[in-house]
Amino acid sequence: MKKLALRLVSFAAPLALTATAFAQDAAAAEGQATAIAGRALAAGLAIGIAAFGCGMGQGRAAAAALEGIARNPNASGKILVPLILGLALIESLAIYALVIAFQVQP
Repeated sequence: MKKLALRLVSFAAPLALTATAFAQDAAAAEGQATAIAGRALAAGLAIGIAAFGCGMGQGRAAAAALEGIARNPNASGKILVPLILGLALIESLAIYALVIAFQVQP
């Protein structure tokens, strides 16, 4: 139950926090500073959450690979290539978050 609640919060929190950044009208004279601050906050949160999630994913992937190699040292060649491919794909998610954070900035 705790894992389900944690997944729900980790999914819903970015949606709830970044919605205010997109709700602001940047062309309006009033609140333009608020819109810029909201966008900066949204970009910072996006990068932070992406870095946290990717770090957790990479840690779990590396731990699973090392455990597999420790149990069967002869399988290290078969484990290493998918591990590196998986780590590269996980890292690309953080880069996508960085690109989106740059797009949110005015």
